Amino acid sequence: MLLALDMGNTNILAGVFDGARLVCTARAHTAHWRTADEWAVLLRDILSLHGLKPEQITGSIVSSVAWPATGALCGGIALMTGGEPLMVGPGVKTGLDILIDNPAQLGSDMVCNAVAALAAVRGPVIIFDMGTATTMSVIDARGRFLGGAIMPGLVTSLEALSAKAAQLPKISFDTPSHVVGSNTVDSMRSGAVFGWASMLDGMTARAEEETGLPFTVFATGGLSERIVPHMRREVRHEPYLLLEGLRLIYAKNVV
Repeated sequence: MLLALDMGNTNILAGVFDGARLVCTARAHTAHWRTADEWAVLLRDILSLHGLKPEQITGSIVSSVAWPATGALCGGIALMTGGEPLMVGPGVKTGLDILIDNPAQLGSDMVCNAVAALAAVRGPVIIFDMGTATTMSVIDARGRFLGGAIMPGLVTSLEALSAKAAQLPKISFDTPSHVVGSNTVDSMRSGAVFGWASMLDGMTARAEEETGLPFTVFATGGLSERIVPHMRREVRHEPYLLLEGLRLIYAKNVV
């Protein structure tokens, strides 16, 4: 079995594959203070919760944008499985042709998402990954990563809004019944849900106008399930797109 881990700035997403089948998933906080021993214990306990044992893991792969915690995580994986994980980064085969100014700057999470999306559909794709930041990846039908956009994440934006505006409270992400809110909380919810859906629709339309390409749109990441139903574009919601990309990259390099 393959252990695939995506370490983001806020959370780490773990998945175990048996061949191409995703057996289980789990989320944990990206705690920069954890030691390798603590990561090993946590990962072992996650496997145990799903009826799995460390000795069943025959390979592992990691994508990380939280470099201060990456070494300890990889050390924990090695302690638990007895083998070093494959790290997604320069020198790893992905099949992508990265055309941005400095390909080394492209986040491994965006690479994994692109690999999975291109394997799922033919033709150009746009991927919105909604985490601590919201990223937009633009890839053409030939597997060329053309570029994208980086925006503040939804939670990041709302936390900043509440922190900087004394009269604006912290809110939940319940969908309001109207775009035009009649009170502060509903107005903030409208901006968070309908405003973000409109932004993603608008960014897609601008990318199509600029490139002349008809895109298939994917959405993934923590809060994407709250936003996608309110987009006017047809969108493929794939919560585990990045894990699938990790599986495919592992197969290109190890299997």
